[in-house]
Amino acid sequence: MGIEWLNDIELPSEPEYKPKRVTREDILKALEYFKNHPCFLQIKALILLGASSGLRAEELYQLEPEDIDLENRIVYVKHEPANGKTTKTGKSRISFFNEEAKQALIEYLRFFNNGCKLKRLFGKTHIERAFRKAPIKVKDLRKFFSQEWERRNGSYAVKEILMGHSLKNKVDLQHYAGLGVEDLMKVYNMVIPAYLILR
Repeated sequence: MGIEWLNDIELPSEPEYKPKRVTREDILKALEYFKNHPCFLQIKALILLGASSGLRAEELYQLEPEDIDLENRIVYVKHEPANGKTTKTGKSRISFFNEEAKQALIEYLRFFNNGCKLKRLFGKTHIERAFRKAPIKVKDLRKFFSQEWERRNGSYAVKEILMGHSLKNKVDLQHYAGLGVEDLMKVYNMVIPAYLILR
């Protein structure tokens, strides 16, 4: 447009972001922090599910009991805006959880389905209040999953799918990978052990 001063504008430098490192010890500290909490069964199930599935905090808050397949260790992350369930990419997906998360979920669901006062499986307001002074936040569970997957040399492509990252501009994942549920589960089981935190 022929604006003379345009070339004098200096663009700010790209911000440098260093992700928070989250380890097994951090997860254990959180479990220890909550051990006397009246909702410990709920919080333990949330922590172990989040740490072994890679779900976003908001995705965990939206879960209902029917979204969890205990027998096959599958969690269904649904994009159903009409039912109050949304995902960042606007697409439903699945992820998995390990044996220790399964055992914690069995214990918690037994409590949840037998007259407890909790109305939601992992109600956002209630959980955020509980985690206010905790050693970690719920969103850190996803960071732990991602970092632990890399520490264990897991397939980056499978991690992208399980975590629900956008596959735009990822030609191999969009057009060639073609991994089914059994393929994803096989890789997951090779990377994430049955007992990841409470070993």
